[in-house]
Amino acid sequence: MDLRNIAIIAHVDHGKTTLVDELLKQSGAFRENQAVAERAMDSNDIERERGITILAKCTSLEWAGKRINIVDTPGHADFGGEVERILSMVDGVVLLVDAAEGPMPQTKFVTAKALALGLRPIVVLNKVDKPDAEPDRALDEVFDLFANLGANDEQLDFPHMYASGRAGWADTTLEGPRKDLSALYDLIVAHVPEPKQIAHRSEPFRMLATTLSADPFIGRILTGRVEAGTLRAGETIKALSCTGDKIEQFRVSKILAFRGLSQSPIDVAEAGDIVTLAGMSKATVADTLCDVSVDVALPAQPIDPPTISVTFGINDSPLAGKDGSKVQSRVIRERLMKEAEINVAIKISDTPGGDAFEVAGRGELQMGVLIENMRREGFELSISRPRVLFREVDGQRMEPIEEVTIDVDDEYSGAVIEKLTGPRRGELAEMKPAGAGKTRIIAHVPSRGLIGYHGEFMTDTRGTGVLNRVFHDWAPHKGPIAGRRAGVLISMEAGAAVPYALWNLEERGHLFIGAQEPVYEGMIIGEHSRENDLEVNPLKGKKLSNVRASGTDEAVRLTTPVRMSLEQSIAYIDNDELVEVTPKAVRLRKRYLDPHERKRHAKSSGE
Repeated sequence: MDLRNIAIIAHVDHGKTTLVDELLKQSGAFRENQAVAERAMDSNDIERERGITILAKCTSLEWAGKRINIVDTPGHADFGGEVERILSMVDGVVLLVDAAEGPMPQTKFVTAKALALGLRPIVVLNKVDKPDAEPDRALDEVFDLFANLGANDEQLDFPHMYASGRAGWADTTLEGPRKDLSALYDLIVAHVPEPKQIAHRSEPFRMLATTLSADPFIGRILTGRVEAGTLRAGETIKALSCTGDKIEQFRVSKILAFRGLSQSPIDVAEAGDIVTLAGMSKATVADTLCDVSVDVALPAQPIDPPTISVTFGINDSPLAGKDGSKVQSRVIRERLMKEAEINVAIKISDTPGGDAFEVAGRGELQMGVLIENMRREGFELSISRPRVLFREVDGQRMEPIEEVTIDVDDEYSGAVIEKLTGPRRGELAEMKPAGAGKTRIIAHVPSRGLIGYHGEFMTDTRGTGVLNRVFHDWAPHKGPIAGRRAGVLISMEAGAAVPYALWNLEERGHLFIGAQEPVYEGMIIGEHSRENDLEVNPLKGKKLSNVRASGTDEAVRLTTPVRMSLEQSIAYIDNDELVEVTPKAVRLRKRYLDPHERKRHAKSSGE
């Protein structure tokens, strides 16, 4: 059967997973009566809850006697490690762009990777049936984006289609019949070339491992595209590292191929196929799986280096061990090492004490997803404030700069620009009207200037602004950036918070806890209205007397406390604070619980 291997790339929430759903349905991959969840490719719980794609996944369908292997890629740059490996398995890309928003930062990130690999894109302008859609403007912006990214003439001469993934149609013109996706299937078959590996089927078997996972029944499994030769189940092959050193020799216990949303065992894998192999015990991502006669490893795609680092430690608060079952540093280390093996964009290193671990990655969202997965597995952790990783180039200290794209109402644009270009040391790159009373602001801001900014941004724009960010470049160190301006309210007692005490503390600032919640000495229970930290007593009850007076016995009415999400908490804390994460709670606390230790270690500012 003829093969086509494609990846679908797009910005977050531009509809690529919904489009894949429709492609599978209309190709007959599902039975008529088969129950299929919406956004079936987002199989991970967190993906469903947040509406984003985190893990790259493969599927396949048949159309007009041809098999089309489709890779659904993450749209967020924090999960770019998935994208870089996955694009090496395909021969073409479908770039999905929202007809109203146009190409966005994450579109730029993934598209740059695809164009650098020489892949020829097909552009699909999605959601053209929305009232605010401007497909012509979006198409012009896509062409400008390709030109800015250095696309060659062949890539600039891209075909485009108009579509509605949710309605399940795609046409070459806006006035098309809007019936189904058959025009898109035909364009993929005509435009995407057959895998060039097909010409190498007579050579010895070679395959580059792209993703690693584990199956509860068959163990460790590696997925990739067969670069040369054929392989039968039961044959013996070996694994080579990227330097050509032999890692292990093993018998292939199973070969699995993607069929719809599931994987089915097949007898033979041929060059050009995307398959999963089982049977290895040591081989991992970027290793070459090959015939025993092969001695040269396949070149692996380099991965962009991490830009931030977070310290994962044991939970040593007074409430430790009450919610979770996995609290020892040994167990935390094993889990992190397992994650580093699967996720090529994460690097783990031990700290001198041995009870904490430095986890380096792409961004706060990537770290938040890892921590969320661990807490759901029963882990208890203490998490530090993210730190930006610097480089030394010719004796000069360099720091990562991010390109920030902001869509905001015209009336709030001044406040946003003032914050980004002032204390956060950003530089305004572009500012233009985006229609409907909105302004689009593009700025280049140091990564450390964006840590903790999102909450402030939502306050400045009254919750109406949209902020997207992507790694831009390395630049000389911009100088000190001030940390959080407000101080915090710190509990000086341990017990259950008393409503009367919290009611009296409301004039001091915003509270993070409600009545009867457990607190301990050193725990942060709110944000102070001034710049200094303040120790308070949330357990102080009302003094009772035998005299009743009119107006003194009203019921206490508390303001609803501020509940921060995990990512918001990590971005909020200062250098001398930690986030305590358990399966049931996210709390903030001072790094040093003893009050004398806290005084000795004063709050430090940004670097």
